[in-house]
This record gives sequence, structure tokens and C-alpha cells, in this order.
Amino acid sequence: MSKNRFDHTKYKPFQPIAIKDRTWPDRLIDQAPTWCSVDLRDGNQALIEPMSVEQKKKLFSLLVEVGFKEIEVGFPAASQPDFDFVRCLIEENRVPDDVTIQVLTQARPELIQRTFESLKGARRAILHVYNSTSVVQREKVFKTDKAGIVDIAVAGATEVKRCADLAPETEWVFQYSPESFTGTEVDFAVEVCDAVTSVWQPTPDNPSIINLPATVEMATPNVYADQIEWFCRNIKNRDSVIVSLHTHNDRACAVAAAELAVMAGAQRVEGTLLGNGERTGNMDIVIMAMNLYSQGIDPELDFHDMDKIVSVVRECTQIDVHPRQAYSGDLVFTAFSGSHQDAIKKCLDVYEEGAPWEIAYLPIDPRDIGRTYQDVIRVNSQSGKGGVAYVLANKFGFQLPRWLQIEFSQVVQKVTEDTGQEIHPDQIWDLFNQHYLNNKKLLSLENFSIEKAAGRETFAAKLDYFGKELEINGEGDGVLDAFVEAIKQAINIDFEIMEYGEHALGQGADAEAVTYIQLKFNGQRYTGVAISKDIIASSLNAFMGAASQLLSEQQVAA
Repeated sequence: MSKNRFDHTKYKPFQPIAIKDRTWPDRLIDQAPTWCSVDLRDGNQALIEPMSVEQKKKLFSLLVEVGFKEIEVGFPAASQPDFDFVRCLIEENRVPDDVTIQVLTQARPELIQRTFESLKGARRAILHVYNSTSVVQREKVFKTDKAGIVDIAVAGATEVKRCADLAPETEWVFQYSPESFTGTEVDFAVEVCDAVTSVWQPTPDNPSIINLPATVEMATPNVYADQIEWFCRNIKNRDSVIVSLHTHNDRACAVAAAELAVMAGAQRVEGTLLGNGERTGNMDIVIMAMNLYSQGIDPELDFHDMDKIVSVVRECTQIDVHPRQAYSGDLVFTAFSGSHQDAIKKCLDVYEEGAPWEIAYLPIDPRDIGRTYQDVIRVNSQSGKGGVAYVLANKFGFQLPRWLQIEFSQVVQKVTEDTGQEIHPDQIWDLFNQHYLNNKKLLSLENFSIEKAAGRETFAAKLDYFGKELEINGEGDGVLDAFVEAIKQAINIDFEIMEYGEHALGQGADAEAVTYIQLKFNGQRYTGVAISKDIIASSLNAFMGAASQLLSEQQVAA
């Protein structure tokens, strides 16, 4: 018999922390921690294609809008783009007075000096310095002993203090991370951090931040909480230190670990929107903050427009959000089970505005994050949305994105309910044509021209707008972006493109392209689908199909 290659015996169990009379299990979280977004640093370095400066600006603006007061904006000594972005924020005065930017650097003198250069002129900044302290890093990477690790940390802390003294115009906050804290003996982690703070000499009025990262999540969340409580009990001058967390999601427990660690005494939490980060990601601040919100605690972050947050993060990171991701996924409030639907409906029927939220299967009111009750209850036919999508894909070549599968299945569902009969593939195709491809267009394209200069697209076109000719002009990062900006200016309606998808219908040079677009305006969504051998024309026509739905509704309302 061959040896089982799935061999668990090569792994050692994580040893528990020797802590008596632990107190964190009896504590409750009754207020939000200090939040620090690391989307623009840790999140960015995890991307296949790092963000451009424009994408970083857009994401920074979103983070400010959501309410973050501390934002890690880069590792300026590691790359010129990071350095330039930090300079851009400062020189263009993009940092609000109540927001503090944070930057990361290794504990190496030349990198620390370069980091301070990037922050010249900042009003207030957190200088975050780190070095690795874990057993495996000491023995296998740096090949040094504990004393050598302490020397690196102290030298870095000393250089940070020296550079800060040379720039008194900036209000400096010092932060130190014993990287790979979870793989470090807790008594040694305390020793290193005490050595650093002995250099910085923090006070209760001017505290330093000690960040204790689960750089790799190595044990159950309760073990991390034990590590944090042991650390908080033994660190010197506890009232002069802000204990911070930075949990990763290797065991899929980053949120739980951060929550228990706050119960264990931590005051500050680093993470990212929607959990983007290396390997399995960082702690998802949306989830932890919304968990607090669901318990009646002010998270001090504003997620009322979750669709916008998802849209911006997806655009900047080029990473999709799973439809079942807590709070932010498209399907997290959707019940397909008949018994669930019945329970939700009965609870909503008796719910009175202002009363405590007690609705079966819904931990929060979807409206709080910009969703509607229409997203909650969807009645499927026997085949459901999957059956409809299968027919369109296998017989007609349309690979509907998930959001359109859900929307169009409702159209099919109504027909099956009205007739009480089986609906055949050709009837599904006729419905799709009628609803999206051949629907009435109040806005259509007559001709257009495109010019490209310095990476920007300039777009000019003539449109049929309610039967009259309309000339438009716009500029953007791409053709569709330029077209959308031109339309917004021409008809004075501010909408968002929430979803976009495209694929070829068939193979070969003559294959047509199909484009799917969804717009959002005043909380409502409008869909357009178009086919063309020209992908640009397909995109523009799909947009106009969606815009025609919007305009038609506006016309009826008027």
C-alpha cells in the first residue's frame, strides 16, 4: 500500500500560552477600537497588479469618506511609486486635518531615513517600524540569536527618534511591530518591545503604538487572545502604550481573533476593506465593524452605501467580492429556501419602524447598508436561476454574470407563475430579447469618434435622445469612462456603473461580443445588454440600453 501523501504528521501543534486566571472570556466589547486601514499598503502589495496613483487616490478618498482616522498609505522606502504617492498626498493637501497617515519601514537606517524624506511637510504621521522576531525567522532567515534581534529593533527605534527630532514641524507617533508576533515567544516579544519603548520613552499623553501582528495565523483565536492578554499584563508602562492588532486570515479566523484580542486588552485594529491581503487576506474591517453595529455598538465607520464601497474596492484591486461574503456580498441577505422566505416575510409584515430589529434570518436591516428588501426574498422556479442561466449559456452562448442571472430569473419566474406551465428554451430567449436586446431605446448612438493622447481618451458622438439629435463630448481613462462622463454632463443625471461584464459569442475573428452593464441611480438598478462585432460599440450600446431604462422611469415619474 502506497504512503498517504496527505501527511499530517509533519506539522506540530501550536503550544498554548501559560496564563492563569485569564479575564478576556468574561469581557464584552462595548465600544469600537481605533481603526487603521492598511488597504493602500498591505492590501496593495498583495495585488497581482499594484494600484496606480489614480486608483490609490480614489481608494484613499473612499477610506476618508467611510470615516478612517488612521490610514497606512504605503511603504515609501520600498518603491518609488509608494514614495511618490505619499508625496502626492502631502503636497496636494489631500489629508484632512482629522486624519493621520501611517507609513511602514523596516528597522534599517537607510530605509528609515528615506521614509522620513517621504513625510516631509506632513502635519501628523505615524512612523511604523518593524523587524521579524519569531523563532523560525531568527533561526532560518536571519540566523541570529535573541540579542541580535533586540539590537536590530533598538537601532531602528533610535534612528526613528533621531530623524523625528530633525523634523519637529511634524507631530510624530511612533509604532513598532515585532513581525510574526504569533510565532514569537511572548516573553521575548515583551522584551523586544520594552527595549524599543525604552528608547522612545512614551507617556500617557504621548503614547507609542505596539502592533502585535498575526503575520501568519497559527492557532485558534483564543490562543491569540491569550498572547495579547499575557503581553498586556507584562509590558512596561502599559498606560503609555497603545496595543494594536494586525490579524491575517490563514486559518479563516482573522475577525474572530481580532474580536477576542480586543476583549483581551487591545485598543487598536488594523485591517482592510473586504479583507484583501496576502495569502488568504487581512482581517476584514467591514465584517468586524458591522458585527459591532449588529450588537447596537457604534462602529465609528459608515458603511451605509455598501454597493459603492464594493464597487470602488473592486475597481482599485481588480478582485471580486464573493456573493456570500459577510455583509458585502450580493447574496448575503437572500433566501432561496421557501421556509426561510416565509419566516422573513411574516417578520417583515409585523415590523414597525423604530422598533428593535428582530427579523428571522436577517442579522441586520439590509437597508442600513443600502440594500433593499427586493434583494432578500426571491422566488425560484423549479430550475431556478441556475436553470435559466444554463439554457442561455448552452443553447445561445450567453454567460450571464451572477447579478444578471438573479435579475433575469425573476422575469422568467413571473411568466412561469402566470402560465403554470413549463417554459421552453426558445421562450426564455424571446423573453431575454424582449427585456434587454430589443427593448425601447430612448437613447441610441448615431456615430462617434475617439482620440487618444497621454493615456486619456477623448470621445465625441451624436446621439438620438428622445428623437432629437444630441452632441456630446467627454474625456476619461478609457472609451467607456469618457462616454459616461460626456453623458452625465449632457443629461445632468449622476449615476454609477455598478457591474460590467463582456465575452465573445463563439470563436474566431468574426465572433460577436456581448456586453452586460448595470447602472445605479437613487438606489435603483438598471441593466443593459448589447451585441456587436465591435467591442466598443457593444459596450456603448449596452450602456445606452441601461440608460434608456433609467430615462424611461424618469419620464414616467415626471
